[in-house]
Amino acid sequence: MKNNQKNNKGTAAADGVRNQSPSKLLLLSHFICGIGIVLSFWLAINVFSISLIKNPVETLRLLWLIEVPVVILIYSFFRKDKNQSSYLKAVARGLLGLPVGAVVNALGAIALGAPVGSRYFLRTLNWSLLMSAFTFVPAASVYGSSWVDWHRIFAHTKPIGFIDYMICIPAYGAVIGGWFGAWPMPLDWERPWQEWPICVTYGALIGYFIGMLASFSFVVHVSRQHKNWKIIIYVCTWS
Repeated sequence: MKNNQKNNKGTAAADGVRNQSPSKLLLLSHFICGIGIVLSFWLAINVFSISLIKNPVETLRLLWLIEVPVVILIYSFFRKDKNQSSYLKAVARGLLGLPVGAVVNALGAIALGAPVGSRYFLRTLNWSLLMSAFTFVPAASVYGSSWVDWHRIFAHTKPIGFIDYMICIPAYGAVIGGWFGAWPMPLDWERPWQEWPICVTYGALIGYFIGMLASFSFVVHVSRQHKNWKIIIYVCTWS
């Protein structure tokens, strides 16, 4: 009898941990990724004495060199096919997704009016690599070449789990934030931060952070709804 009670308590405790784990995992993952960005800026200012406005190429390079390994190592833990794919394979997929995402982001920026030329080549290259860390690399580490999952979360925007929310919402936030950040560029203010891609980078970073907060809020909201439905079903069953 006592053993059964202990087993029931243990099962209930395990269920509680499972119910809370998605939001905790997502919060921890976003926190580590955010720390990577903050650390990059801290190193840029206090160690290398550079800034995004005065030294855009060097600062962008430092940002993606620090953020990319953090993103790959974190998101590879959430790989979809854990039984068929190892952690190292997920890391390799993230590394392969980095240049692919950079090309897509660079072409998209140029199509929307980003300047082209030798003066802007390194700026565009390093900016696109940073944007790839926000958009392509997480999905590549988790889903690999699964076109069905890529199409579902990016084309149809139909996330079905906390991992989907963790990937797609910050990615959309970075892209939308970068788009809004580009608005001051054509204005005749003659400010140094209007140069490509400084204000776009600030907008993408702000959008990325907002996207991380939004994805956490969505997961918490969905988890609460799921718990409420379980309670309602339980009450209806026993009434």
